[in-house]
Amino acid sequence: MKKFASLFVLVVVFAAMLTGFAYAADDEITIGVFEPVTGENGGGGFQEVLGIRYANEVYPTVEVGGKTYNIKLFEVDNKSDKTEAVTAAQNLVSQGVKAVVGSYGSGVSIAAGEIFAEAQIPAMGASCTNPQVTLGNDYYFRVAFLDPFQGTVMANYAFQNGAKTAAVITQLGDDYSSGLGSFFVNAFTKLAGEGSVVSQEQFQTNQTDFKAILTNVKAANPDVIFAPSSIATAPLIIKQARELGITAKIMGGDTWENVTIIENAGADAEGIVLSTFFDEADPATDEAKKFVPGFKEYLVKNNQPDVIPAVSALGYDAYLAILTAIKNADSVDSVAIRDALVTTEFNGVTGQISFDENGDAVKQLAVIKTVEGGAFKFLQTVTVAE
Repeated sequence: MKKFASLFVLVVVFAAMLTGFAYAADDEITIGVFEPVTGENGGGGFQEVLGIRYANEVYPTVEVGGKTYNIKLFEVDNKSDKTEAVTAAQNLVSQGVKAVVGSYGSGVSIAAGEIFAEAQIPAMGASCTNPQVTLGNDYYFRVAFLDPFQGTVMANYAFQNGAKTAAVITQLGDDYSSGLGSFFVNAFTKLAGEGSVVSQEQFQTNQTDFKAILTNVKAANPDVIFAPSSIATAPLIIKQARELGITAKIMGGDTWENVTIIENAGADAEGIVLSTFFDEADPATDEAKKFVPGFKEYLVKNNQPDVIPAVSALGYDAYLAILTAIKNADSVDSVAIRDALVTTEFNGVTGQISFDENGDAVKQLAVIKTVEGGAFKFLQTVTVAE
C-alpha cells in the first residue's frame, strides 16, 4: 500500500511538471515576477528583480482571514521582447499566480497587459512609465511616475539651465524611448518656442553604430541632446557623440541610472544628466530609512555594487503595493486584490503612494542626477504640481 501511495505521488508530481503548473500548498500564495533578466533590458530588469526578492525576504508572509500565508515568488524572463513577453505572461497565468509584479520596460508590459486583464490577475508595474501600460486596462497599476511627467521634468531642467535648442534621439518601435522622446519634444517646444527642437533622429533595435545620426545632430548644433534609451545603447551613443566632437550636454531618462553605463562609457559619461525616482542619500519615509541599509547589505551578499538603483526601490514598492492590497482585501482572490488596489495607500521607499482612476501612482516628484567623478551625483529634486 505504501509503495502504491508513493507511486501515486510521483505520478502527480510528474504530471505537474508536464503541465508546468506550480501547486501551492494550502498556506502559500504565489505572486508572479514578470521581468527581463536577459536581452536589451536584462541589466535593469535584474536590478528590479533584486528589489522584489528583497521585499519578499523582508515581508515573506501575509495574514488573511486569521490565517498566515507564505508568499512565494514565481519568476519568468520576458527577455526584453514583446513576443516573449506574451509567452511569459501566459506562463504566469498557467501557474495560477494571484498577482504579478513587473515589468521593467513599457513595451513588454503593454504586450502582456491584455493577458493579465483577461485572466483577471492584477499586475503592478514598477518602473514601466509609458501611459499606455495602464490606459484602458483595469488590471494594470504602477508605482512609478509617468513619461509625460518625466519628459516635462527634463525639458524644464534643460531650459532652466540655459538650453535654447535641443536634439532628440529615440529608438524606433520602442514604446519607452519613442514615448518619452515625444513628451520631451512637446514640453521643450512649449518652453523654448517653435523650431527649438532642431533635430529628431531614430535608430533601430540592436543598432551599435550611431555615427550617421550623430553627424546630423552635430550639424544642427543643439545645446542639449535628449536620448532616452536602454542600458546597452546609452554608452554607445554617449561615447560616439564625444568621439565626433559633440560638446552638447547629453541627457536621458530613468533607465540611465545604472553603473554599467558609467563603466562602459568611461570618462565620456562625465556630465550626463538623467531623471530618476529615488536617491538613497535622502530617504523620505520610515520604510526608506529601513530599506537603504538593509538593501545595501543584501546587494553585497549577492555580489552586487552597494549602490541602490531606483528601479530596485520601485520593485520593492511594487511588491509592497500588492502585499498591502491583499491585507486590505483580506482575501487571496485575484479580483478582490485588484478591487482593493483601487483604494490602497501606503508609505513606500519612493514616497507615499496611492493610485488614480487609471491605476497610475499619484506622484509629482522626480530626482535629477548627473555623473561626476565616475559616480552618480544628486543634483536636485523636482516637484511638478498637477
